[in-house]
Amino acid sequence: MPTGTAIRDAREQLFSAAERVLLRDGPNALTSRALTTEAGVAKGVLHRHFANFDAFLAEFVLDRVQRMDAQTAALRDAAGTGTVAGNLSQALTALFGSVAVAVVALVTFRDELRDRLRETWPAGVPVLTEAATMFADYLTAERELGRLAPGADVDTVAFTLIGAGHLLFADRKSAPPEPAAVHRLVTTTLGDSVRDVSR
Repeated sequence: MPTGTAIRDAREQLFSAAERVLLRDGPNALTSRALTTEAGVAKGVLHRHFANFDAFLAEFVLDRVQRMDAQTAALRDAAGTGTVAGNLSQALTALFGSVAVAVVALVTFRDELRDRLRETWPAGVPVLTEAATMFADYLTAERELGRLAPGADVDTVAFTLIGAGHLLFADRKSAPPEPAAVHRLVTTTLGDSVRDVSR
């Protein structure tokens, strides 16, 4: 990499390379060598910007969590439009069709990464806990609009959707689930909480 390149550019280049490796080859393939090879940079570039590989991975995960802000805003804005099940099905597909599934596996199987993330993220797996909050906020908005039953337990529904969605999408080697399967999962989870799905 040429000298004088901004640090942020190098970080973004490494983050993008990590995402490509994760999506193409899975979490086990994401090593420091694979990362720098994919990014087309010398190994020293990684160590110039991060204390070690686990420090890089922690910042990568948190960066991907921050990028969920746009998804959160889009889902919140969808409240009161379309159908509740349709909105959630699209959001679930967008969430798990991204790098999220691979990030969850990465965090699950790397003890050092989990320990480092605990310094800034005290509970849960960052991508999943952020997604659960996103779904709960949306469901709360729908409940306030009267499209969910007043007693609907939005937190439980949100966590159930995230857990079931992760299981549905987790098999990276198979084709993604059909939209009908995602919709069925969502409608089953919602149960009788939805008062009028046509509104």
